Amino acid sequence: MNNPAPPRPAAPAAHAHPAPAVASFRDPAFLLSHVEDTLAFYAPHALDPSGGFHHFFRDDGSVYDYTTRHLVSSCRFVFNYAMAYRHFGDPRYLDHARHGLRFLRDAHWDDERHGYDWVIEWRDGGKRATLDGTRHCYGLAFVLLAAAHATIAGIDDAKPLIAATYELAEHRFWDRAAGLYADDATPNWIVSSYRGQNANMHMTEALLAAYEATGHLTYLDRAEKLATNVVQRQAALSGGLVWEHFHADWSVDWDYNKEDSSNIFRPWGFQPGHQTEWAKLLMMLERHRSRDWLLPRATELFDAALAHAWDAEHGGLCYGFGPDYTVCDHDKYFWVQAETFAAAALLGARTGSERFWDWYDEVWRYSWAHFVDHRYGAWYRVLTCDNRKYGDEKSPAGKTDYHTMGACYDVLAALARAAERNA
Repeated sequence: MNNPAPPRPAAPAAHAHPAPAVASFRDPAFLLSHVEDTLAFYAPHALDPSGGFHHFFRDDGSVYDYTTRHLVSSCRFVFNYAMAYRHFGDPRYLDHARHGLRFLRDAHWDDERHGYDWVIEWRDGGKRATLDGTRHCYGLAFVLLAAAHATIAGIDDAKPLIAATYELAEHRFWDRAAGLYADDATPNWIVSSYRGQNANMHMTEALLAAYEATGHLTYLDRAEKLATNVVQRQAALSGGLVWEHFHADWSVDWDYNKEDSSNIFRPWGFQPGHQTEWAKLLMMLERHRSRDWLLPRATELFDAALAHAWDAEHGGLCYGFGPDYTVCDHDKYFWVQAETFAAAALLGARTGSERFWDWYDEVWRYSWAHFVDHRYGAWYRVLTCDNRKYGDEKSPAGKTDYHTMGACYDVLAALARAAERNA
């Protein structure tokens, strides 16, 4: 495959508040400042003193749903504040992470059926109701991620949750014959026939964090097994790229959600953002396991995403493309851009190749001009093909800017490692 080169930057969108000039998107000071600005967007209204955090924010940071709580957002807020404490040292961030971890265990946990409820209603005074009790391996991946990062931040009572969550996933979702996790189950733990790569991808991310938090090789071994089975074995069934959906026997399901290419968790089509996210994870895995296939495979996935999904006219990566490599969803999503610039940085730092850094700069230029809200802070969630907003719901449940701040932290770590090697 030809290595795509970044085009000239697209013009700013009409909705954009003027973007300040940036001398270098590779500057650690810029990345840290951007994270601080993003945290500041959530600071006035996110914390709910009665428990957890609010999950629905408009462009100006105001809350538009005070009672609905989604498991993914609850976990991602713990990640956000644990990472913020590690990088900035503000004890309030550590308190926020503890606050979020308590809510995760006390409010989302169903003690009768031993699972985490996907969506709950939470009202002042702790009145709780289950809105969706489906068990999702994807959700357990984020519980594991939250527990791991809380442990790394120094929250000692988070550490037992790492092993407990791993064992729960092992007991309920692990498909030993396939070497991958099943996806979802009823509240009473009847596992469905659907199989997906997305839960396995985020379990890989969480397992790497669990290994870094504990040093236990069980987690690293499992992360390597998942990565190998998804990006090698399963991807070989779909032409070399990572397809999203599979039947119970892990054969490719080409038709699942075929009429729903914009589904938030299970979209049809190849996901460019997941190709680049896997590229990033393979480079993270390589830090701990030197395997000769990791770098070539990460490069292939990254290059394919840019080759098939970059919008040469309007900038940015589109949301999805079909088996014939034509774009099936032209919208632009914030997380796709963030995961792509993170992958570009990790590949650039690993290889020393400027072409990856060129893509890093180009994706950042596009995102800085169109996705970052320079008036109120944080990123818009989704834009049209030509970079117009759909509405003022900047951060509905599931977002929390975990992808954008996480990508900045990933780049900072890559830059620090590169600096150590060159010292």
